[in-house]
Amino acid sequence: MINNNIKPTEGEMEILQVLWQNGRATVREVHEALNKKDSGYTTTLKLMQIMHEKGLVERDTNQKTHIYKALVNQDKTEKHLVNKMINNVFNGSAARLVMQALGNHKASADEIEEIKKYLDSLK
Repeated sequence: MINNNIKPTEGEMEILQVLWQNGRATVREVHEALNKKDSGYTTTLKLMQIMHEKGLVERDTNQKTHIYKALVNQDKTEKHLVNKMINNVFNGSAARLVMQALGNHKASADEIEEIKKYLDSLK
């Protein structure tokens, strides 16, 4: 479970997304997946080293190329961050968060259908 004192930065969240999707990855693989033109390999390396120190990722050093894996659970991390956002930005209103999200981003027909099904299941 994510430690409440550990708050992944935006850059750390991008790296975690790559690790959650791939399971394990080298710094080079993460850097290439991020496809950041304004950021160099050494920036990605330093950020991942910091994440290791913070306990967000583990590093396997048994091979020449270090392999990283997320230590924090994706679902728990997302829930933690959404709860913080609801409380800190939307004054505790999940409805305001959802309306803002749907107002700012065009949801696909499939996503809208999935949302409707979820809302129906809450009734």
